[in-house]
Amino acid sequence: MSFFSYKARDSSGQLKQGQIEADNAGAVADDLIRRSLTPVSIEPVEQQSEGLSNLSGDLSEHFNKPGRAELILFSRQMHALTKAGVPLITGMKRIAESTVHPKMREVIEEMVDELESGRELATAMAAHPKIFSSLYIGMIRIGEQSGRVDESFYRMFEFLERDEATLKNIKSAVRYPTFVLVAIAIAVAIIMTFVIPQFSAIYASFNLELPLPTRIIIATANFFAEYWVFVFGSILAAIFGFRHYINTENGRLWWDKLRLKFPVIGDIVLRGTLARFAGAFAMTYRSGMQILEGMKIVAQAVDNAYIQGKIQEMREGIARGENLSNVTIQAKVFTPLVIQMIVVGEETGNLEEMLQEVTEFYEREVDYDVKRLSSLIEPLLTVAIGGLVLVLALGVFLPMWDLVQAARQ
Repeated sequence: MSFFSYKARDSSGQLKQGQIEADNAGAVADDLIRRSLTPVSIEPVEQQSEGLSNLSGDLSEHFNKPGRAELILFSRQMHALTKAGVPLITGMKRIAESTVHPKMREVIEEMVDELESGRELATAMAAHPKIFSSLYIGMIRIGEQSGRVDESFYRMFEFLERDEATLKNIKSAVRYPTFVLVAIAIAVAIIMTFVIPQFSAIYASFNLELPLPTRIIIATANFFAEYWVFVFGSILAAIFGFRHYINTENGRLWWDKLRLKFPVIGDIVLRGTLARFAGAFAMTYRSGMQILEGMKIVAQAVDNAYIQGKIQEMREGIARGENLSNVTIQAKVFTPLVIQMIVVGEETGNLEEMLQEVTEFYEREVDYDVKRLSSLIEPLLTVAIGGLVLVLALGVFLPMWDLVQAARQ
């Protein structure tokens, strides 16, 4: 897909301009027409050199895109204003004036312009897909159709706030062991590069046959000392190569599936992802959204390519006439608790309540496991560090022991 800059006029003749990412100019024109805009000109945006373009795009995305906190605040403010009966345009103008984040303020002002041109709020939000997810847009559209926009905003506020807590827990679960392993790797690199060569020089002055552990450690240290640039460059290349690969479709699918199988952490990530699935599914179901449309939106909300693919397979099964319980079992990714709750929910007609129970249960479990994560991982890390220290100690002190024995003789 490429970026196209456009100029178009709305129904009142006012000139609008901006950029849209699309496959071709025809797709841009179709999108503008759907938004009741008459295209005046559509031109491809000239790309910078690939490296510079990617770098500037990443930096712009990182520093300018509103975070989840801004979206949660916006949802809470919109709920309060719409519930109080404040006209939509008036309320959004007030919110724009009080919004600190410049990009979020700009987005709100653009949506106000769209509303003043006669378009619906959901349509105005759809023009900013990087800010408002399909789930968000779908919920607001349902609220507009049912006349309960305030309720839709409140549900999104609750969902985003709960989802933010779940994501923080998942990130915390991954962050701790990652930090410890990186710290260990740095410590070993320093020892191998600066400490072991000093002992090697001492041992070289004595004509002793060194023990095997010592020879291995000294050979490794010499390799680090002589080829540290190559080693460091290889590590950086591996990191960048890995990050590039997991940003591809196949790479992300492989990584999202693999991280669910990590010891201890994988189970926490899985339950956190299932909590997001159940929470989003319950909300779309409660709103009266068609199950096929709801599952399409839910698949995008889970933020895991592997489970997203499974949800898409479930959606295809439902489209063929299968019931939700069967496709959930066939997916072979959901825990027995989720399957049982969905079966009971279908049989009793309380699917929404059962999904909400799953969400709350897994959120509590993930929160509890993250808080005791250190106690779960510390034994494994202690054994690993102990083994490493033992190997280094044997390699360093065995020759010293031989020297002492030789001196006594």
